[in-house]
Parts: sequence; C-alpha cells; structure tokens
Amino acid sequence: METGGAATGLWGAVVASGVYHGVNPGMGWPLAVSAALMERRPGALWRAIGALAAGHLAAMAAILAPFAALLVLVERQREIRIGAACLVIGLGLWLVANRRHPRFLARVAPARLALWSFLAATAHGAGLMLVPIYLGLCQVSQNDAGHAAASTLMAGDAGVALAVATAHTLAMTLAGGALAVGVHRWLGLRFLSKGWFNLDLVWALSLVLVGSVSLAAAL
Repeated sequence: METGGAATGLWGAVVASGVYHGVNPGMGWPLAVSAALMERRPGALWRAIGALAAGHLAAMAAILAPFAALLVLVERQREIRIGAACLVIGLGLWLVANRRHPRFLARVAPARLALWSFLAATAHGAGLMLVPIYLGLCQVSQNDAGHAAASTLMAGDAGVALAVATAHTLAMTLAGGALAVGVHRWLGLRFLSKGWFNLDLVWALSLVLVGSVSLAAAL
C-alpha cells in the first residue's frame, strides 16, 4: 500500500472509531439526554455533550501523549508497536471475560460529566484503541526518521497525537450528540428504555481485532 493510501486508511480508522464510541451508550450520550430532561432546558443537552467531549478528549490525549515521547526512540519503534498491540489485545480479552461496568463510575456526581467521561473512556480502554492506529500514522509520516533530530521528531509525533485525539473526539461527539438530540426531541424516554443496546462484547472484541491487526503489521 502506498504511503498516501495507508495514511488515508488510518485516519479513516480514527474517525470510524470515534463514531463507534459516540454511538456506544457506555460513552455517555444517554446522560446528556437525562440532563436535558431533568433541567427541562435544551441548553442543558448541549452543555452535557460539551462536557462529555472535553472529558473524552482529555482521556485520548492522556493515553497518546506518553507514546509520542516514546517514539523519539526510533530504533525501538517496532518493539513499541508490538508492546502496544499486545496491551490492546490483553485489555480486549480481559473485557470479554469481565463485562461488568466499573462500579466507581456510578459514584461520580451527575454534575461532573467531564470527569465521568474521562474516567469512562479510560476504564473502557477507548484511548488504547487509538494507540496502534496512532503508531501506524507516525510510521507513515516518518520517511527518514532515523536521521531526524529528536526534538523535531517529538514535536511531529506530539502534533499527530493531538490531531488523532481531536479528530476522534469530534467524530465521537457528532455521533453521540446526534443520538442524544434525536432521543430528546423526537424519540423520547420510551426509546431509551426499550431501545437500549449494549455494545460491551462488540467493544471488547473490537479491541482484540485492532490489536491483532496492528501486531500483524508490526511483525
């Protein structure tokens, strides 16, 4: 695959994973509907969506930032990619065996949606799903990484990390926000109670798939 085609495919994966996270109720869009219904003001819906987006973005950045620093060690890039892929696969397998939601998320006050979103994304491994995709993008963009200055390489990788986190969060917000608006304005609580869908198993298996594809590419 040509570099341009590889980069396009990887960015497509960033956006697709964001849409998937947004549709997943576990990432919080029903909480935005709940906030709007309790306050009986449309503005509450948008504030809740914004808080969820801020927390999700912070979680993505917190996971990707350390890998941006690690990629300065260009000679160890293959080992880093293999380790990250195995970590994602391991988390996916663990979630397959343990599909209960973390109890501590229920103890976060409803008013702290940004904190809840950060913790939920971290607990479910949402950021880890992006790591193999991010490492692939960095490899595509570094045609002569072995001869690049460390500071330049780190700055470039940090920029890619921020772009990946932002693009992913934007896609997540648009997808989840569209569902929240639709349920609040047209579908109502009946849909929320009868049409609830649980993507926990699909989510866990998707982590295993992404990690496996990345591991195969690194090897």
